[in-house]
Amino acid sequence: MVTGALRSDDCDRLVVALQTLGVRCVELEHGWEVHGAGGRFPRGGTVDLGDGGTPARFMLAAATLCDEPVTIDGSARLRERPMGDGIRILESLGARFECLGEAGHLPVRCIRGITGGEVEVGEVASSQFLSAALLVAPWTTHGVTLRCTEAPTSAPYLRMTMRALAEVGAEVHEDGDSFSVKPNTPSVPDQVVPPDASTAAYWWLVGALVPGSRVTVPSFAHSMDQPDATLLSVFEAMGAEVARSEVDITLTGGSLAGIEVNCEDFPDGAVALGAACVLAETPSRLTGLHTLRVKECDRVHALATEIERFGGQVVEHSDALDITPAPRSGPDLEVAAWNDHRMAMAFGALGLVRSGVSVCDPGCVGKSHPGFWNDVEVLRAQA
Repeated sequence: MVTGALRSDDCDRLVVALQTLGVRCVELEHGWEVHGAGGRFPRGGTVDLGDGGTPARFMLAAATLCDEPVTIDGSARLRERPMGDGIRILESLGARFECLGEAGHLPVRCIRGITGGEVEVGEVASSQFLSAALLVAPWTTHGVTLRCTEAPTSAPYLRMTMRALAEVGAEVHEDGDSFSVKPNTPSVPDQVVPPDASTAAYWWLVGALVPGSRVTVPSFAHSMDQPDATLLSVFEAMGAEVARSEVDITLTGGSLAGIEVNCEDFPDGAVALGAACVLAETPSRLTGLHTLRVKECDRVHALATEIERFGGQVVEHSDALDITPAPRSGPDLEVAAWNDHRMAMAFGALGLVRSGVSVCDPGCVGKSHPGFWNDVEVLRAQA
């Protein structure tokens, strides 16, 4: 039983993909009843993951546990996003993929399963490629050991993956930048999905920017190990007040100072932070943004473009942004969402602070937070 599961395009498409591979998933009022397949998916087929980069990376690994070939595909944008790192890691562990289009990109077909082993890993576009290989490791013949020859991309996410595996009984071992999972049969109990820091970031953004406002995320205390929870400390350093109880997190807004911070360990939260810097009192410098270039859009360039549309000034570097804030008032303006849910939510949240802001393609928030605009209107009515 998975309780509290997010209903969004990414998650719904992943459920359909699992059903395609022969897993029985029963929709419940507050989640899903998922019937395990014993570590082997009984069917193959074609799965379409839309814009879902995270589901696609995990499905690459899941496909290596299928008894039949699996074709993984997605939207035009997802076909542009790099998948070569994940394919190379899985092939080094015994799997085989056939590229059906451009090499290193979707669509691909998995034609041979994974056996496991040890592989050295250099710099990768996303830590999710490593997490995906580790998540299927218990059901391999030899287990999986990943030895990172460079500091892992978004290392906190890898460590969160290892903790999740250990919690369900997998045999895990971490030694510096080496991550190992032995073959065994974990027993997965019912799961309660904790609040998501990457989505909460946009409500913290609202709370941070509106002086005197109070935004509480209930039951968040058990989610503090999520990398994007770091954003709370960043907003606190900028001048917001953060109250941490044993259960809830409450953020009270104030006048925000600019900040210089390395965002490498909380890349999704960096989008919300970039929006906050638009209306801070002093300039900011955000570094460690290199992974944002290959998200749903090039988020470094997209942030720079939309901040300038607000009237701020930006110097765009390969992995950094220097931001001079914009005025808190000005003419009506329409910002582009770039078909990116996080860009839409970040600049949509700014519309609660600066009047006259509208977002093109607001429906793209359905990827992760379909109710976002309804919640915005609730807050607007309370203002």
